[in-house]
Amino acid sequence: MKFKFPKIGAVALACFGLLMTNVAKADSSVEGQYQGRNIVVQSPQSDDGFGFCITRVSVNGEAVSVDVNSSAFQINFDEFDLDVGDPVMIVFEHDEGCKPKLLNPEVLLPKSTFQLQSISCTPEGALSWSTTEESGKLTYYVEQYRWNKWVVIGEVDGAGTPELNNYLFYTVPHSGENKVRVSQVDNTGNKKPSKEVVFEADILEPELNAINKQKIIEFVAGGKRVKTKYEIFDAYGNIVKKGYNSIVDYSNLKSGVYHVNYDNKTDRIIVK
Repeated sequence: MKFKFPKIGAVALACFGLLMTNVAKADSSVEGQYQGRNIVVQSPQSDDGFGFCITRVSVNGEAVSVDVNSSAFQINFDEFDLDVGDPVMIVFEHDEGCKPKLLNPEVLLPKSTFQLQSISCTPEGALSWSTTEESGKLTYYVEQYRWNKWVVIGEVDGAGTPELNNYLFYTVPHSGENKVRVSQVDNTGNKKPSKEVVFEADILEPELNAINKQKIIEFVAGGKRVKTKYEIFDAYGNIVKKGYNSIVDYSNLKSGVYHVNYDNKTDRIIVK
């Protein structure tokens, strides 16, 4: 029987869960990244009551020396030449009607281990940072401090390798003092933020002008309409509109009071 292995590392880990797929009729595979720990596998009893479910195990195409005649066993990754962060594909050959169970699947999930070497941002909003010691591919979330909170404004895929990695992301500055940073969230659910970068942007501070007859909001600075990021909330705190523009049509909003976040300040409008 031949198996066609997908490209290792090309499978996304949805919500940091390991992906279990059917490779063939009675074979299953699991992918992750080596984190320096071994994995423990539970093998159910065969449907006929004789022996156990799993008949063979391989890691990255190489057979693993495990005792398949037991209800549980450990896969020792020391048998393989792996560095922390290396991709791992485990293939289980097993009887139909049963599947292996990983008792500690988190050991194949990447952790946020990056060490920040430098981070800076130009007045125009070009944010650059460099890291080392990444042990797995995790997303960097680019955050900007606006409206008295950290707001995620973009994502950059991490390289996941321990050598020096360089990144670049173009932010949209607001008027006055800006604060930006990057962060990662791994399978523990904890956020690991970098230090923040503070810079001044040479941007005129806009004002909000609500034109009720036309049912529009315009953002004006220096006598001209200017684009800015905005969020509009209803009285219950629900976001009803958001975007980046110099004008907002609110003709579809119901009557009431709405709060508007824009640039780096807050205002409100009354829709009649």
